[in-house]
Amino acid sequence: MKKVTVCGKGGGGKSVVTALLANVLAEEGYTVLALDTDESNPGLYRMLGFDHSGTALVEEFRGGAHIMREFELEKISLEDISSEYFVQKGKIKLIVAGKINVAFQGCACTLGAIVKHLLGKLDLKENEIVVVDTEAGVEHFGRGLEKNVDVVLVVVEPYFESVVVAEKISSLTKQIGSCKLWAIINNISTQEEEQGIREKLEDRGIKIVGSIHHDSQIAKACMYGKAIGDSQAKEEVREIVHSLLEKNNADNRIEQNNDKSSPS
Repeated sequence: MKKVTVCGKGGGGKSVVTALLANVLAEEGYTVLALDTDESNPGLYRMLGFDHSGTALVEEFRGGAHIMREFELEKISLEDISSEYFVQKGKIKLIVAGKINVAFQGCACTLGAIVKHLLGKLDLKENEIVVVDTEAGVEHFGRGLEKNVDVVLVVVEPYFESVVVAEKISSLTKQIGSCKLWAIINNISTQEEEQGIREKLEDRGIKIVGSIHHDSQIAKACMYGKAIGDSQAKEEVREIVHSLLEKNNADNRIEQNNDKSSPS
């Protein structure tokens, strides 16, 4: 599990989950690249505790796409990427793909193409993980971004429309065929809510990796645009991370056993 996208319906908590995942993975000893590809929501850098987001890969006032020299390489390591394009705190690096900042700026197709290109070329070490905060909905699937990731995490809130979007994302993930999908139930207030959403997801064949309950500390941080710190939600995400890593290790063992049993 080296390349992960976080997706789902708009307003479902994707950026919060991305920030929590990045913080937990860093505490677990991983070097984390948080890749902000949401052209609308500017808040991920604040959630991660940065004062600014650094130079975006695509900026309208600088004439469009910045084609990094590193893109000429067949493979790109995290060390290859110039510090111009990221901000860093501890084991977390943040790259912002770009934002829609002015009227008539145009569509985000160039932005999506560059992100897909970067993810396809990134060559990560064993202790490195990329977590991608996507834009709302499913447009990034249309651009083929998930072709270059290992795991799709769909964030589902206790609302029917959120489940409907998750079902669509599940279908699109199956069409890609090269990545696994897991649902994270988010912002749960009651056991009844959680059970109801679990049943709806399971009825649609969507596997669940964990739940995050409503957390007043997270809500307060988001209200005031502050960094997301320690909280009960963070510990729930830690359990999700451990579960994902265990599932990944189990899958790797199965693949290794299959390779050994295959005729030479």
